[in-house]
Amino acid sequence: MAARLVRRCCWRHLAAFTRAPAAVPGSVLLPAGSVVAARALPQAPLASFHAASPCSRAADGFSVKEQLEDNRKPEHKVIADLIETATSPQELFQLNEFHPLNSNQASLVISRLSRLAAEKKLETGSILQDERFRQLIDIMDSQISQVWNNTLVNLLKSLYSLGMESSSREMQSVEHEVLWRLRRLTFRQLAFLAEFLAVKPGKENKLLNEVVKKLELRWTELEGTRAVVTLIVKVGHISPALMDRLEDKALELAEQFNPEDIRKITLALAYQNRRCVPLLRALSYHLIQKHLELNLNVLMDLIFAYGKLNFHQPQVFQKIATDLHPHVSTMTPVEVTRCIRSFALLKWLSLPLFEAIAQYALDNAKQLSVTHLCGIILSFARLNFQPSGSEDFFNMVHEELQGRLDSLEPHLLTDLVWSLCVLQQAKPPYLQRVLAPDFHAQIRGDPSPKAQNLRVKLIHINAAAKLESPDYKGPFLPAEMLSAAGPAGEKDTLLQSSLREALAGVLGSQDKGRFDVHTIYGWQIDAEVVVNSENKPLPVKDFAAPHLLRSEGTKPLPPGARRVAFLRWEFPNFSNRSKDLLGRYVMARRHIQAAGFLVVDVRHSPMSALSARSCHGPVPGLAAVILSGPPVRRRGG
Repeated sequence: MAARLVRRCCWRHLAAFTRAPAAVPGSVLLPAGSVVAARALPQAPLASFHAASPCSRAADGFSVKEQLEDNRKPEHKVIADLIETATSPQELFQLNEFHPLNSNQASLVISRLSRLAAEKKLETGSILQDERFRQLIDIMDSQISQVWNNTLVNLLKSLYSLGMESSSREMQSVEHEVLWRLRRLTFRQLAFLAEFLAVKPGKENKLLNEVVKKLELRWTELEGTRAVVTLIVKVGHISPALMDRLEDKALELAEQFNPEDIRKITLALAYQNRRCVPLLRALSYHLIQKHLELNLNVLMDLIFAYGKLNFHQPQVFQKIATDLHPHVSTMTPVEVTRCIRSFALLKWLSLPLFEAIAQYALDNAKQLSVTHLCGIILSFARLNFQPSGSEDFFNMVHEELQGRLDSLEPHLLTDLVWSLCVLQQAKPPYLQRVLAPDFHAQIRGDPSPKAQNLRVKLIHINAAAKLESPDYKGPFLPAEMLSAAGPAGEKDTLLQSSLREALAGVLGSQDKGRFDVHTIYGWQIDAEVVVNSENKPLPVKDFAAPHLLRSEGTKPLPPGARRVAFLRWEFPNFSNRSKDLLGRYVMARRHIQAAGFLVVDVRHSPMSALSARSCHGPVPGLAAVILSGPPVRRRGG
């Protein structure tokens, strides 16, 4: 009772001294050097108060109650106001000269110094070397246990921002104090700590690991969309266990996210390569249901994230394509290239959008770099898209590429020429450049997957030069480079095994058919059959096979005999929006036809797999019809 009475008397006594300074208007112009002095508090009462008050502080103080009580102390509130309204480091440094600061107030001054340095882009080195800053550090360090939790967290971030040496004793003292208090910090303070520690490399990782462990244990305290989004974006990549919890929480709050939140979450998932299907489905659903208006940045990042995660959501793709269409004319070349490559990766062909991009390329040909132009051509080739103004577009492409092929990196140059072959726009100079001996000599003997992929594309280009470019006279690839082995370790699909079984049953003998044929054109034929003029199968191994690197037979085909190639098309071989094959497989079909085969398409369908299991239905029926006489279904090359 006596202590409370003394404390209350002190407060009333101090109130009389603090009313006068508080009445001084902030707008009064004072002489230089007297700004802080005019707002200063009387020294004697403050000194007597600090002499009497330490015993009133609980040993484990830092509670909300203490903070509220401390805010009621008039001199503390005035000092806090002075700190917040200071507009320069000098004004903050002078505070310590007129008011004896405690450790918490010194920490507030340091935090304010950090904010001012960031806002006004001040040189932090001069601040760290100032003797008055060292005094603030000493005050803070002398009683660091008396600094409030929230102030302590902000202090640590401020010291990092000012560039204070991590090896200094004071910095280590602050880090140790934060580590000691982790259990008493709120979840919000832990999240704030993790947010800025996540971008600080090196020594702080120990503290960051401890903070992340606390977040993992207390994840049920997580509330609000902002905290979820921030942690997913900035901290989730550090701990898979925490990211699992954050995804669960995001799924719970999916309905509350705005488009910017959805953009940040999907991007974070993409960069971390986390294909969380339930969360992506929920975000996609609410994106469609709310009929939200999406700006260009959100549209671009969403389609990029969906493409990187290979997550297919037709309604979202349609909305993004529709909303992007009006923006095409105002987009930069980088944005256009990024956009079209994402759609190509997703195998989603939006005709209006792709036509608009083709027109953009025509209108801005001089602003497009060769790399940007290559990105557009590669995307068109993947989806086998031919612009309505195809002649004008490719005339522009050839004009822009003229004399600039040598500036391209070998893999990009190969992809470019390969894509032009898909679109049937490869001219002899392009073919000569990549089929020259000095070009492919660099990948010989290289077993890396990247080199092998380049080699296969060179074989496709070589096939296009032989089969589709009558004006091209050479050079061609040497025979030793034409043996393209299929992917190792791949299991047979249900459609593949059922086709083989059905044809083996119809043919009656293994000699009358070849299966999994690797041609010199770089394409694989699932089954090859030779039929005579009466559509009866003949022993395929007896005849010369110019499409093979080493032919088993030498006989020419009898008059009227034909080669039949069965090509199997699985679901991934098609565009997402239609039953059209992707550009790669369109070119494969053309080349097989140009090599003298009649092509039989065996397409994936929901019913074909079921029929194949019992070896009845469309697959054996199709083989029987072809081999018994009716004309083979053909397509133009």
